[in-house]
Amino acid sequence: MIVAAKLEAAGVVCPLVTNVAQLDALPGDLQAVVLARKMRLIPAEAAQKEARAAAAAFARRGARTIFYKYSALFDSTDRGNIGPVAEALTAVTGAARTLFCPAYVDLGVTLYQGHMFAGPMLISETPKRFDPMTPATTSNVVAKLRGQTTWPVGLVDHRMLAQGAAAVSARLEVQSDIPFWVMDAIDEADVATIAALSRDWKFVTGADSLPPAILRDRRGEAAPQPGSGRRLLPPASGHEAVIAGSCGQATQLQLDAFAKTHPVWQVDLARDGDTPGMADAIVGWAAERLAAGPVAIATTTDKDGVAAAQAAFGHEGASERADRLLGQVAARLRELGVGKFVIAGGETSGAILNALDVGRLEVGGYDELLGGYCHAPGARPTSFVLKPGGMGDTLFFFTALDRLREAEHG
Repeated sequence: MIVAAKLEAAGVVCPLVTNVAQLDALPGDLQAVVLARKMRLIPAEAAQKEARAAAAAFARRGARTIFYKYSALFDSTDRGNIGPVAEALTAVTGAARTLFCPAYVDLGVTLYQGHMFAGPMLISETPKRFDPMTPATTSNVVAKLRGQTTWPVGLVDHRMLAQGAAAVSARLEVQSDIPFWVMDAIDEADVATIAALSRDWKFVTGADSLPPAILRDRRGEAAPQPGSGRRLLPPASGHEAVIAGSCGQATQLQLDAFAKTHPVWQVDLARDGDTPGMADAIVGWAAERLAAGPVAIATTTDKDGVAAAQAAFGHEGASERADRLLGQVAARLRELGVGKFVIAGGETSGAILNALDVGRLEVGGYDELLGGYCHAPGARPTSFVLKPGGMGDTLFFFTALDRLREAEHG
């Protein structure tokens, strides 16, 4: 979503679709398209199958480059699926090599000597180490990737990048037996070098900083251009709801702020994860309150709550129950007339879009809503702000709802 928003802000219309059929149905004159699939935590073989199907669909469209986007935190388990998906896409595209640039320098996520930093801290020393599904057990991206693949992995460090794209390209040609290269990136200059290096590559991987840089390189732009993306998308009428599945600290603070003025149903997943009729109870509670203003439903909890849910259902079982419950609730809320949703958590966002059968989204330009503002047209127009769990200030939910109201009322 953020990539689409950043490209929109650069003046490129970039729709987001959620399945291959929708991708095939798009008009043929687009410069960029984002296909969003939930592959992060599924079995590696299934993720590779998804990747091959996506690559075939992009090939039918004549795509010049396939960019595999993952979290700027290199969000994956020790086994994958970043490595396995990269293997599949390297093979199917016929690429000689690919690179890994999980940097988001705008937000202080950088790589130095192959280690990931969030601001001044190694990622393994941040609260990310407590993530219930993909804890940051190491900051060493090279080591983590090597644990996910049998393919050789090399490092292009900051000193090598400073020599320029031509020098890096020459080194990669000499070491042609290494197909995977992790790239340091501590600032926009590094990202620009990586963009120039990969300008004509068939397949590239990375996080949020690199796709706009590749676009600028292909346009011959030396620096980011002023944003021209749409601030307001088509309107969606109806009630408003916040749904939070992330257990990130930012989301917890945002929920606390929201709860001071609006009703919140806090799900105790360890206690109620298998309770019959839980979705019915939540929807009944919401139905009595929606006319008075927005409500929130959350499985967000602290690390003790996460541990209790995982003890009850296992790591994957707890996550699956949370996403299934929130998806059921979202579908019922839309039946009650909710047309504006703010959703916290990447996996949660994917689960809810699937539950609502959303196939295509128009995306707003990147701004204070962190690239998450989007709109699903159709017989029942619905607008969303989708927020990564660890991002946003304390008042983010209020800011997001204000934008959705502005689109509706002008």
